[in-house]
Amino acid sequence: MRTYMVEMVGLTAGCMTTCSFIPQVVRTYRSRSVKDISLRMYLLMSAGVLLWVVYGAMIGSVSVMTANVVSFILTAAIVIMKIVFGRTERKKDTTHTR
Repeated sequence: MRTYMVEMVGLTAGCMTTCSFIPQVVRTYRSRSVKDISLRMYLLMSAGVLLWVVYGAMIGSVSVMTANVVSFILTAAIVIMKIVFGRTERKKDTTHTR
């Protein structure tokens, strides 16, 4: 019973922290604006989250692995949008300055 409760706390915490990325992903996708998003921050975050997935696998924690796999997907989506939409923004900026 104790292990079950520990995993439930872990899953709840993981769900809450993982869900915190959803508004940023949605807003970035809708606005196509990535000007104020730090690529370095999201690259570091993605790498850190990926290491948490490995750690979760090493200790056999479903809650750690699950939360961080989803977090990795969301942070990687932001990195991809930063790269793709950033190119579009740079093209617009150079077009308007001529």
